[in-house]
Amino acid sequence: MNGVSKAFLLLALAISAGCKSSKPIPIIRPEIPARSADKLVERVMAANADTFRYYSAKANVELEMPDGGKSFKAQIRSVRDSAAWVSVIPALGIEVARILLTPDSLKMMDKLHDQFFVGDTTSAKAKFGLQPSLTLLQQALLGRPIGLDPNEKYRSDREDGQYVLTSKEKRKFVRAAEDISPGDTLARDRDMKEKRLERTLRKAEEKEAIVLRYWIEPDSFRVSRVQIADLMRDQTADVRYEERSGPETYHLPTRITITLSEPTRQATGILELSRIELEGPLQLNFRIPEKFTPMP
Repeated sequence: MNGVSKAFLLLALAISAGCKSSKPIPIIRPEIPARSADKLVERVMAANADTFRYYSAKANVELEMPDGGKSFKAQIRSVRDSAAWVSVIPALGIEVARILLTPDSLKMMDKLHDQFFVGDTTSAKAKFGLQPSLTLLQQALLGRPIGLDPNEKYRSDREDGQYVLTSKEKRKFVRAAEDISPGDTLARDRDMKEKRLERTLRKAEEKEAIVLRYWIEPDSFRVSRVQIADLMRDQTADVRYEERSGPETYHLPTRITITLSEPTRQATGILELSRIELEGPLQLNFRIPEKFTPMP
């Protein structure tokens, strides 16, 4: 299978003062008022009330994976709750791969090797080592608080001038999630000792615990970062919305960093998005030529 195709599949699953001092003056964000978790959830849901059926964009993609780095261009088209279509185009401008992801299936064409894959998402996980998620990809493209459920309970905190919502798992599970994450950000937190961390992860596995954390801008109540720690599988997904567009495209993300981590490896993808459009209908063409053979 083409390495660029597999790399993009991996992603489907993140401001001087006017004085004469010679030393830079650090920017200190003012303290923000405390807010209850319920009020924060309410404001975040209101800030993400827009529903877009169609989405299309150009993407420059940079990947850092255990076996090295890759960069390429892609076209992305998405129809909400229906499908996402990706055309992968490297430097020469000739399409080398095409992907069609639905809620329960994945289709891929590797045009360099005249091969294809068609199967459900469970089969895709068995073959490629990960299970693609249409919901995660579509919510990330729109800068959404992935997985935020207004009917669940959360803890509210403040960190570096932003609000933080954390799913209301047991505190030891939250600490364990932080310890296995690439960046450790809990204030005044001391890492668990190795044996205690192992015991906690075993208990989390029994409970199938998943810890979700959301970093929220205090003025707009848009989410700047989502972290999902699956303690059962010892895996973490970190999605950061680093730059957004203006009001003409509803402040949608123009730069997204996605990091997927597990104990023995980590992969990071950076998407630079441009020419974002929200009109439809969209063509999601996917026809496998007769000469193509199944991927081994």
